[in-house]
Amino acid sequence: MYEERALQELAEWQQDMQRPPSLTSKLTSRVQQKLNGYIPEKVHALITSTIKQMIRGVLFGAEYTTRIPEKSSTLLIKEALVQERIRFYKRAAAAEGGITGMGGILMGFADFPLLLGLKLKLLYEIAALYGYDVADYRERLYLLHVFQLAFSSQEQRARVYRRMEHWNERKAHLPDDIHQYDWRTFQQEYRDYIDIPKMAQMIPIVGAPIGALVNYKLLQKLGDTAMNAYRMRWHDEQHLIG
Repeated sequence: MYEERALQELAEWQQDMQRPPSLTSKLTSRVQQKLNGYIPEKVHALITSTIKQMIRGVLFGAEYTTRIPEKSSTLLIKEALVQERIRFYKRAAAAEGGITGMGGILMGFADFPLLLGLKLKLLYEIAALYGYDVADYRERLYLLHVFQLAFSSQEQRARVYRRMEHWNERKAHLPDDIHQYDWRTFQQEYRDYIDIPKMAQMIPIVGAPIGALVNYKLLQKLGDTAMNAYRMRWHDEQHLIG
């Protein structure tokens, strides 16, 4: 039965999300923290503000092009549609990464907002296909949690995962304003996660295939994370109905 297989995959994913950080992960985090310590506070503040405004622009603009939430289909049908959208956005991200990767550093900078927009738009579509209305501020906040879950260190991932458990109960206690979200941690974890592969993309000529492959894999990672994050909510809701 499809639901049983999906729940088995969910259980394995949940174990992975709660796995303690490995020695390699700890060492990598320490190196990145040290490097971040060399960056002036004004630069951190500028990057945080830039990412915050970019994501707010997408979060509050994409609703006008997002599909109406699905309410009645089975999990099998929902996830068949979700997989189709993931495939579409992976191809789009790969094409975008290949084009910007051909231009070296300058085009590499253009890749950042374009890729970010594709990632958030994919999350909007996935949310709607699982039946959630992203016009609700709390659902947009859940999208940010999914995003951070996909692109953070193992240590931070475990913290984010714990905040996402039993979301329907937790969302009643969320802050009233998205400005209260921890944007500093969000941007720093995201930047640290993609820094190395994205630096390779900025090498002229060879950056094209690297950019295509990296973007393709990043969208796959986000899609897989989102599917399991929404399966977790679906499972909780099934228990409530039962």
